[in-house]
Amino acid sequence: MLSKRCALTGAIILAVCVATPLSPAAADPTPKAPPAMVDALERDLGLSEEQVHTRLANEERATAVEANLTTALGGSFGGAWLNDDASKLMVATTDPAGTKTIEAQGAQPVVVARSMDQLNGVMRQLDQAPQSAKAGAALWFVDVTTNLVSVQAPTVEAAQALVAAAGVDKSAVTVSATAERPTTFINIIGGAAYYIGGSRCSVGFAVTRGSTPGFTTAGHCGRAGSRTTSPTGTFQGSSFPGNDYAWVAAPNNTATPYVRGSGGANVTVRGSTQASVGASICRSGSTTGWRCGVIQQHGASVTYAQGTVSGLTRTSACAEPGDSGGSFISGNQAQGMTSGGSGNCSVGGTTYHQPVNEALSVYGLTLRTG
Repeated sequence: MLSKRCALTGAIILAVCVATPLSPAAADPTPKAPPAMVDALERDLGLSEEQVHTRLANEERATAVEANLTTALGGSFGGAWLNDDASKLMVATTDPAGTKTIEAQGAQPVVVARSMDQLNGVMRQLDQAPQSAKAGAALWFVDVTTNLVSVQAPTVEAAQALVAAAGVDKSAVTVSATAERPTTFINIIGGAAYYIGGSRCSVGFAVTRGSTPGFTTAGHCGRAGSRTTSPTGTFQGSSFPGNDYAWVAAPNNTATPYVRGSGGANVTVRGSTQASVGASICRSGSTTGWRCGVIQQHGASVTYAQGTVSGLTRTSACAEPGDSGGSFISGNQAQGMTSGGSGNCSVGGTTYHQPVNEALSVYGLTLRTG
């Protein structure tokens, strides 16, 4: 949790052919991104304004293409990711016959050894390993770019111990030592501060349940029944560890479809479609404000001191204590709530978010959109 007081602490992949890159001309860049988002992406990704608009248009198209191909390829789908400048969507399949389907959508096919179903099966085995083994590892996730599950720990031996305890196929896993030491982030419009006793967290997204307004946030920020101030509310549900989501009912407040962007400008939320690996993403929090990066992996499992949280998205956006629970948004699509990470916004860091759609489904919430 980014607490106000806590410290942050062999498959061969074959590119079958070069498909037509995602064309800026083919992707309608309207509606234009909010100026605050453009400014932050220029700053954090080192892009020009024109490059930002081109990238966002390509990412919007890639999201639709990935969704189509996930369905079309079925059990042979092996994941998808954008290249470094988001000009091309790579789509993996275990069936060489599926390459024509991928090319027809303007993406680049990649033939791989394992499907996403198989890789997610490895993740489930790791997630179900004894907590004593998981406690020694820092994180694990499906790396779609290598078609492997990556297990990282303070030492290679600790990563290997988790693999052994889970009984997974070692050929489907890569292990490595990492300096990452994920910690949970404790510290309402999305990204604004709220308080639980003496601790501070950040609002995720405005929601309603029936006629009751409220907001999503991180589960580690409070338990069911915990009271909040600024705004006044009550935690109605909370899940942590295992997950890291919660929702707070704030009946005397107005739910708005906004996230606080750069300089306090509002960014309008229009939906919650999950963006592709490699897409740009920005987060808003009450400590470091508006920060941007790219999506590195979906479905990561992270071990915090309090236990393991699974199904997180790993990003290169930085965060610091107090940002916990805050909004992650890609373009105008809500992505999730800040969970934890490593590093800070002075030297750079890695931050994880809990996907918002799971919390919406579990608690029967409706995302407030504009």
